[in-house]
Amino acid sequence: MENLTFLKNGVLRLPPGFRFHPTDEELILQYLIKKALSSPLPAAVIPDADVCRFDPWDLPGDLERERYFFSTRQAKYSNGRRSNRATGSGYWKATGIDRRIVSSKENRLVGLKKTLVFYTGNPPNGLRTDWVMHEYRLVGDSEAPPSAINGELPTLNHNWVLCRIFLKKSTKNRDEKKKICTPVFHQFLRADLNLAAPCSSSSGSSGVTEISVNNNHQEQEQEETSSCHSLRNRRS
Repeated sequence: MENLTFLKNGVLRLPPGFRFHPTDEELILQYLIKKALSSPLPAAVIPDADVCRFDPWDLPGDLERERYFFSTRQAKYSNGRRSNRATGSGYWKATGIDRRIVSSKENRLVGLKKTLVFYTGNPPNGLRTDWVMHEYRLVGDSEAPPSAINGELPTLNHNWVLCRIFLKKSTKNRDEKKKICTPVFHQFLRADLNLAAPCSSSSGSSGVTEISVNNNHQEQEQEETSSCHSLRNRRS
């Protein structure tokens, strides 16, 4: 298969109408494993980047869309396996448990997905942001037998990971939009009810309609009273 190139200056440039939206299984089996094996990729759409050397907003690509990067893990301590995820302005913090990625054909564990959230400042007093990263990594010998990936596991470079970074839409912003839109909707709703009120004669109508109907009755009573006074004045 021809290795297509859709990267320009480290940024994904797909033709109009095309979107890169792979599944977790495809990211592991079609991209990360082949990257770890130094094999040709289906398409050159994922650049290499040292993710933790940059803040998420400084990485190349469109900030409004999901961005994918191949990166290598760096140990936080020389004698440990914990990764160093500190950046210039903050750090990535893992949340929840790792998700197991299983091959749909062989029903075997082929990878793990870790979810991380970006915090500005220094731990443990960092400020949580809406930046999220999904870090995909291959399974080790202790997590799956070598046959889980067609017997090629011993030759894999486990330092490679695949990162998907995106800006999560804030729940607070969505609530603020609802607060802005809701009163306007109710204003139009009240206006429609007031316009329809004179045509309503049901005793079970809404409060807005009843007020409008009562106002109409009061105006009619005032007109009748004025007519009676005028008739009396003429007779006298």
